[in-house]
Amino acid sequence: MRKEENAYQSWLWGEVLLFGLLGALLALFVTYQDLRPSFDLPQVRLVLNTMVALAAVLVAVLAGVRFSVEGRRLDWLLCAGFSLAAGSTFFFGIAPMLGNAPLHRREQWALIWGRVLAGVLIAVAAFARKRTVDRRREIVELFLFVPAMLVLLWMFADSFSHALPALDDGDRGQPGLLTAALAARALASLLAVVGFGLRFRARGNDLDRWLALGATLLLFADLYYVLTPHTLSRFVSTGDFLRLLAYAVLLVGVWRAIRFAEFGRAVAEERARVAREIHDGLAQYLFAVSTHATMLENGADPETTLPQLKEAAAAAQQEARFAILALSSASGTAPFDAALRRYVDFLTADGELEVDLEIDERVRLAPDEQIEVFRIVQEGLANARKHAGARHAEVRIGLRGDERVVSIVDDGAGFDDVTVTSGQGLRNMKARSASIGGGFRLRSRPGRGTALEVVLRA
Repeated sequence: MRKEENAYQSWLWGEVLLFGLLGALLALFVTYQDLRPSFDLPQVRLVLNTMVALAAVLVAVLAGVRFSVEGRRLDWLLCAGFSLAAGSTFFFGIAPMLGNAPLHRREQWALIWGRVLAGVLIAVAAFARKRTVDRRREIVELFLFVPAMLVLLWMFADSFSHALPALDDGDRGQPGLLTAALAARALASLLAVVGFGLRFRARGNDLDRWLALGATLLLFADLYYVLTPHTLSRFVSTGDFLRLLAYAVLLVGVWRAIRFAEFGRAVAEERARVAREIHDGLAQYLFAVSTHATMLENGADPETTLPQLKEAAAAAQQEARFAILALSSASGTAPFDAALRRYVDFLTADGELEVDLEIDERVRLAPDEQIEVFRIVQEGLANARKHAGARHAEVRIGLRGDERVVSIVDDGAGFDDVTVTSGQGLRNMKARSASIGGGFRLRSRPGRGTALEVVLRA
């Protein structure tokens, strides 16, 4: 809690300093007319609009990805808002200018209203709290919502273009309706700053901090637009550069959120996998320890049972170490070698199966590969002993060209084609191989033993 409070205090002071700096510049901007630079550079304006549209598309896509994974209403609204901002900028601000033609009145007003509506959606997102139940339906609605709004904006602007005030770049005045629209957009940005700031204070979410920062830059960009008479097709002003910077900040924030979400999901998957390994491996050996202890209590021969108990306990200890290995990041083969050799010794202690184990010291396996290869060997030898009745098996882990190869060959009864395709153990081994990007090959015939290979890239 203390760490989150410190993070919020740091963000808050940063916002105060940013507001102070941009506010001071805005005050100078208002006081001195000469500090209101507007340059008649239509091509530069076109480039800036294109960059803003691309950044908005990327933010919308990333927000959509988050929504598809987590189902937060926040991400749906962000995706809708930035998609609408990108669509309005492209269809009403970029496409008409590609032929060096100026924007007409209807395109100008459609662009303004599109940006205002996008700002409102983003501000509403700051106060959204719920998750959606049917993500697929919501995604379909999102794909329908944005084009529908663009069409409605165009139809409305086209229908009332004769009644709307002209927006002449050469006119030093600015229509009151335009000022009101720009002020409404600035108000939406202010609400977004407050909303995302409150979210960050309550939850400490990194994304909220970046969204608040981006909204702050958009707020001052909108205020510059209010005070700048040239805001549309030809002229470039300070507000345009602030808007571009705001979208760059938003893009960084959403990208970081995606990365953190992927990392969190990977951690959860790793924990689940380790829990499964403990259940599937360690539990078996602990059960063996319990069984042998019960046998001793019931009067079994200590000379026979006690060594088996010690062997099972040692194997259980090795399994625990092997589970811990799944959480480590070191590569190599030493812990893997020890675990596999101990398992082979444990499996062959009763003399029912003889196993030749050979591990090339040049082979390097990542922790996840070590776990899965160990389980594949374990499953393969268990099948050879229990089901195939094999007396001898060979396990080889080595290099073949640019590949790492794990092979298990036994002299057991073998399998027919039906067993090969339907056996659960074989499907498990194939799935484990696929989970580490390996190829799985199996050859078996009744009476001729079984040979399987797992092939990994070096």
